[in-house]
Amino acid sequence: MKRLLGIILLSVCTMGVTAQDLREVQQVQSKIDSIQYKMQDMRDSMRLEVKAYRDSLREARRHAYDNMPHDLRIGVGDQLFETLMWRDRGHYQDMPEGYESSYDENFRYTQHCFAEYMYNFNYWYGLGLLVDYSGVIWDRVVRNGKGEELSREEDRNFHNIAIVPTVRFSYFHHDYVSLYSAIGVGLNINTGTELLDGRATVVSPAANITLLGMRVGKGRCYGALEIGGMIALNNAYEVYMFGSRLFTASIGVRL
Repeated sequence: MKRLLGIILLSVCTMGVTAQDLREVQQVQSKIDSIQYKMQDMRDSMRLEVKAYRDSLREARRHAYDNMPHDLRIGVGDQLFETLMWRDRGHYQDMPEGYESSYDENFRYTQHCFAEYMYNFNYWYGLGLLVDYSGVIWDRVVRNGKGEELSREEDRNFHNIAIVPTVRFSYFHHDYVSLYSAIGVGLNINTGTELLDGRATVVSPAANITLLGMRVGKGRCYGALEIGGMIALNNAYEVYMFGSRLFTASIGVRL
C-alpha cells in the first residue's frame, strides 16, 4: 500500500491531482488499513481459540486416564507360523507293503488366546503384563508302504504359555481412535506330549512386539487391532514361535 501511495503522490506532481483527490485516497488507504487490522485480530483470535481447544482436549485426555488408569483386555491371534511349520506332509504310497513308517497328520490349531493388564501412567505411556496361550494338536499314524493305516495315536500335542511384561507407547490420540506400539520381553513355557532332550516342559526366553496397534472406542469399553509378532526359542533347534501372532483382535475395558 505504501508503494501505491507513492505512485499516487508521484501522480500529484506529474498529472496535477488536486489536494481533495489526495485526501480521498488517504481515506481509502485508512479504511484498507483498518480492515487489515481487523482481519489480523480475527486470525489471532482464531489461533487462540484453537490453542485453547487443543489444551482442553489434552487436559480431558489426561483427566480420563487419571480416572481410569487400569486397562484389561482379552483377545485372539493367528497361528500362521505354526500352520506353516506343523502340517500334513503326505506319506509314501509306492513302497513295499511290509514297509512301515509313522506320520504326523490331522493337525489342529488352537490359535492364540491372550489376556493383558496395563496400568496407564498417563495418556501416552503404560506398563503391564501379557499372558498368551497357543497349542497344536495332531495324530501320529503308522502306515505301510501302500499308505494304508496300521495304527493311530490321537491327540499328540504341544502348548506354549508366554508370560511377557510389556511397555506400551501411544503416539496418536483422538476422541474415538488412538494408535500405539508396544514391546515386551519375558518367558515362554513349552509343554506337551513331545520330549526335548528328555524333558516334557521347557522354559525359554520370549518377546512380543506390536508394530502398530489401533484402539477404537470412547469411555470404558473399546476394541483393538494389532500387527506385530511373538518370538520364543531356546536355541537354533528349539524354536517354538518365530513371528507367530502376527495379527490380533481384542476387546477391553478401562477401570
